[in-house]
Amino acid sequence: MPHHTLYPLSTFSPKAWSSIRQLLDPPSSQSPSQPSRVNLAASTWKDGFIVNLGTPQGHNKPTRPQDLKGWHVDGDFFVHYLDSPEQALLVIPLWTSIAPSAGGTLICPSAIPIIASHLYAHPEGVSPRMTPRAQNPTFSQENSDGEDGLKFFNDIARSMPSSAFIEATGAVGDVYFLHPLMLHSASNNALRIPRVITNPPVSLNEPFNFDRPDEKDYSVVELKTLRALGKSRLEGWRITEERQGVIPERVRIQERMKREEEERLRKLKEQQGVVEEMTSGEQAVAV
Repeated sequence: MPHHTLYPLSTFSPKAWSSIRQLLDPPSSQSPSQPSRVNLAASTWKDGFIVNLGTPQGHNKPTRPQDLKGWHVDGDFFVHYLDSPEQALLVIPLWTSIAPSAGGTLICPSAIPIIASHLYAHPEGVSPRMTPRAQNPTFSQENSDGEDGLKFFNDIARSMPSSAFIEATGAVGDVYFLHPLMLHSASNNALRIPRVITNPPVSLNEPFNFDRPDEKDYSVVELKTLRALGKSRLEGWRITEERQGVIPERVRIQERMKREEEERLRKLKEQQGVVEEMTSGEQAVAV
């Protein structure tokens, strides 16, 4: 859904903000008095809820993770590099409790090394679909292959055993903090219990740095990326092209939805005002 309100994370959920800093700041700069690498101004949670109600066709029907066609890595709004700062974590707050088979996000941790290796091999950058950066397809083109342009990701998921997948279940108020290259997908809500999450991005003030002389200066996420590559340091690795933003079709769709929702709310308020005026008039006559 499109969002209507922004909530600064540091005050809305100090515990979540502290957890993010633990993952993205080195131990030496995690005290509140030290400046953070995390972009505080951009660290907001929104009321743009992501709702999974399931479908009549999928009711009580299990679906193999390998058969899903929505696998992806987040960040449809920028050209991807291994060190991209725009999407520093994948965060999933649970706004409803999520039972197994009730539409929890499916994740595939085993895919992180594959995606990290792909980005390491392409310092010139790739499109959000992990294809060459010149291929930032339009929405209609993305659908032309029947997989919404997600073939790169879906092929990885198909290659994985069932044991490689985890369903993000939990209680309302739980929050998942995941590596930014975590492969994930919406799942079938077989129980048809309404499932509500959000997916707020976290950005850094500067790119990840995998060429630090002292290991103590690495963040947890940087260390995880290095280990996924089987390396302790990427000496001399640098991007070779300029960073670039992408305006996804999703944004235009959400803008249209927001305009329609605001118009619906405006009309509803007008109707309520008429009813209240009529009710007040009836009370005045009665007196």
